[in-house]
Amino acid sequence: MRICAYFYSVKQYESDTILMLGGNLGDVKSNFEVVHSKLGNEKGSIYKQSSLYQSDPWGDTDQPPFLNQAIWYKTSLSAENLLEMVLEIENEMGRVRNRKNGPRTMDIDILLIDNQVINTNKLTIPHPRMHLRRFNMMPLMELIPDWIHPVLGKNISELMNLCTDETAVFKINNK
Repeated sequence: MRICAYFYSVKQYESDTILMLGGNLGDVKSNFEVVHSKLGNEKGSIYKQSSLYQSDPWGDTDQPPFLNQAIWYKTSLSAENLLEMVLEIENEMGRVRNRKNGPRTMDIDILLIDNQVINTNKLTIPHPRMHLRRFNMMPLMELIPDWIHPVLGKNISELMNLCTDETAVFKINNK
């Protein structure tokens, strides 16, 4: 008896994920470029990105201004594996967690994954404070103005109009 095996290619599902890069220590623009190269791997790819934005610090204001950028990332990783990957990248970039909302070389927040709602001990998606922070909303307005927040039921444009954060945020370059 002969057993035949048939192999076929199955495209892995790619989730549409929105990441927010932020940093205010070291050469942040160069750090962003390194992160871009690390994200472009067999686990995913950058589909689109916003311009760079400079923002005053949020929360802990006794520190330098931040640069921020929204990234539309397509990946086949689960949410948990994506979190592990971005934490590893942050560590490789010299991230030190010694002060809540403090200065950092690199911060990579997972804001949205498709229309998923995730609440675990390690991860909350959508990011619970994303719509309250102007430094998130302005790059998101540029990148995904019509994306609907799966919990709040409003698109990014509507959430931007409702955002009461008055922290200074401005575009410093075009994509």
